[in-house]
Amino acid sequence: MAHPHGTHPPKHGAPRGTGKNNTLRLVAWETTRRCNLTCKHCRAAAEDHVYDNELTTEASFKLLDQIREVGQPIIILTGGEPLLRDDIFDIAAYGDKIGLRMVMAPNGTLLNEENVARLIESGIKRISVSLDGATAASHDAFRGLEGAFDGAVNGINTAKALGLEVQINTVITKTNLNEIPDILALAESLGAAAHHIFLLVPTGRGKYIVDTAIDAKEYEETLNWFYDQRDKTSLQLKATCAPHYYRILRQRAKAEGKKVTFETHGLDAVTRGCLAGTGFCFISHVGRVQTCGFLDVTCGDIKTQHFKDVWENSPVFNKLRDFNNLEPKCGLCEYKQVCGGCRARAYEATNDYMAPEPLCTYQPARG
Repeated sequence: MAHPHGTHPPKHGAPRGTGKNNTLRLVAWETTRRCNLTCKHCRAAAEDHVYDNELTTEASFKLLDQIREVGQPIIILTGGEPLLRDDIFDIAAYGDKIGLRMVMAPNGTLLNEENVARLIESGIKRISVSLDGATAASHDAFRGLEGAFDGAVNGINTAKALGLEVQINTVITKTNLNEIPDILALAESLGAAAHHIFLLVPTGRGKYIVDTAIDAKEYEETLNWFYDQRDKTSLQLKATCAPHYYRILRQRAKAEGKKVTFETHGLDAVTRGCLAGTGFCFISHVGRVQTCGFLDVTCGDIKTQHFKDVWENSPVFNKLRDFNNLEPKCGLCEYKQVCGGCRARAYEATNDYMAPEPLCTYQPARG
C-alpha cells in the first residue's frame, strides 16, 4: 500500500543507486502478531493469543512521532490482525493527527459496521483485504478457517457501503494461479479501488508450502499477463514482492513504442521493484526494524534506538541503497535501478541478501 492519490511525500534524497537515497515512503508496522486466522503463507506464523512485549500505546505514539521526524510516509497498520489490538483506533487517530497517512491491512473477518465507522473516524484512508481464492473453498483452505472468504467479502461490502476505500491483495502460488483472472474479476465486482498481487516469499509458515511457489517461467508469464490487464480494468494494478514486473513494464512499453511514465505517488504508486531498505521498512510487534517483513535480518530496535538513527545509519539499509553492491547477475543487470530482485528471496535461497534473485529468467546484456 502507498499514498492516497493527490498526496505527496517529501521531496528529498539523492537519485536512486547512489547509496544516499533514503526517502521514506512506506512503513509496514506489525502492530500485533495475534491473529484469528492461520494462513498457510504467514510470514509471522501468527496465532490467536496475546503476545508478550508488544509496544504499549505510549510506545506506539512515540514511534509514530519518531517516524514523522523522518518524513510523511504511509503507515500500514498490519499484523497479525490489527483489529485485535484494543488501542488500534487510538493509534490510527494519533498518526493521522500528526500528519502521517494511515492505512490498515485487516483480514476482513472483523469488519462490521462499528469497526468500519471507527476506522473512518480515526483517519484510515484505505484498507487492504486479501482474497487468495475466487471461491470460499480455495480461499478458506489457504487462510486456514472455514468462513474466512464469506467474512472477508462481507467485510469488504460493509467498508464499501460506509465509504471506506478497499484494496484487494492476492498471494500467488501454484494452488491459485489459474484463479487469478477470476480473483481480479471478483475484485472488480466488489468495487475495489485496486488489486495488488504478491509473489510468495518462503518465510514463516510460507517455508512449509515452498513447493507451491510458482517457478521462474510461471512468474514471468504471470507478470506479463498482469501487464496486459492494465488497459482492460479500471482497477489500479500493482505487483509487490515481484520486482521483475518493473523490468517488464519498461520492456513492454518500449516494445510497444509507448513512453515509459509511471505514477510515483498515490496508494498504487509504481516506483521500483524491491523497496527493502530504500523507500520502505518493516517494524515488528516488539519493535524490531527490518528492511522488509520477509527479510529476517535485524537492522535496529526502536525500544532502544531512535527510529531516525536506524533509518539513516543502519549498515544493512545503506548497503541496500547502493545498487552497485548487488552481486551478479543482478549487479550486472541494466534494470537493477528499477528491479533489484527480491532481496528476501535471495536471502532465503543463499543466506546472502545481495545475491541474485533466484526466480529470474532474464539474462542481462552485460551478463
